[in-house]
Amino acid sequence: MWRIWLLFDPRRALVALFAFLFVLALVIHFVLLSTNKFNWLDGPQTAVSQNSSMPAAAPK
Repeated sequence: MWRIWLLFDPRRALVALFAFLFVLALVIHFVLLSTNKFNWLDGPQTAVSQNSSMPAAAPK
């Protein structure tokens, strides 16, 4: 394992890894925010339907 770090500079590799993970986290969060089900800021945008136990009145 130590021979891998002879090929790469550890500081640059770790900075690149953390930058990649940060960008990946941002992409995942924005994808979730763009969906209707997983948008935690606006909440689920479902159509509200009337659920009444009374039958609908017959038209006259």
